Formats: sequence, structure tokens, C-alpha cells
Amino acid sequence: MERNIGKSDRIIRSVIGVAVILAGVITQSWWGAIGVIPLLTSLAGFCPLYTLLKISTCKTFEEQKKPAK
Repeated sequence: MERNIGKSDRIIRSVIGVAVILAGVITQSWWGAIGVIPLLTSLAGFCPLYTLLKISTCKTFEEQKKPAK
């Protein structure tokens, strides 16, 4: 499992996951369980859907070494 989720993507997924879980708890709905999916993918740093679509939001090692402009 190679990571394919970048730092900002992971933060966004974590926030959305926690928000959906909290909304489910507040409304007492099982739909809050869906929030577990973005939360787990952000913790793992891997998204199976990104693999199927050949998407990666991770910076490559070469991009990380380049100085910022």
C-alpha cells in the first residue's frame, strides 16, 4: 500500500470524517458511521478509489527537495 493522499488532503478528510460522525451522533442517525471512511483513509494515507483513478495528492520525493519560490 503506497501512500496516495497528501497532507492537506488528509487534514480535509479528517475534518469531514469527524464532522459527519458528530452529526450522526447529534441526530442519533446511523448515517454518522459513513464518517468513518474518510477518517480511516486519512489515518492510513491511502485511498483505494485514488488507486483505481490513478490519482495521487502526495508530493514526490523530488518535489519535496525543490526549494519553494
